[in-house]
Amino acid sequence: MTIDSIKNGIVIDHIAAGKAMDLYQILGLGELDCTVAILKNVVSAKLGRKDIIKIDRNLDLDWDLIGYVDPNITVNIIREGEQVEKRLLKLPETVTNVIRCKNPRCITSVEQELPQVFKLTDREKRVYRCLYCETQAGR
Repeated sequence: MTIDSIKNGIVIDHIAAGKAMDLYQILGLGELDCTVAILKNVVSAKLGRKDIIKIDRNLDLDWDLIGYVDPNITVNIIREGEQVEKRLLKLPETVTNVIRCKNPRCITSVEQELPQVFKLTDREKRVYRCLYCETQAGR
């Protein structure tokens, strides 16, 4: 299989195997009018198997969202066929409107216009809790 290299764009690499489609949906990549290639279960010496997303355009991405999906992801920015930047991501302190609170008594269940805000409470275990009711987010 041959996937062309990109001249100007973004390569999201080291995605945990099976997570590329989650990232694709969360970032809204289906709405882009450029080429987006998803490689699933690519052999990796470091991870065993990994996913990769190639976007044939430079655009602003929400780095916190990507870090929430998998903090081990690396993002390579490509210009004129050369890697000009490599970003290492981390878990964000807060995530907004990515996950929904599962507590039916939470204020966000009643007040639909409130943002769904979750705070990182345990970095090691990747635990996020609702800002309003402190219910733990499900993964």
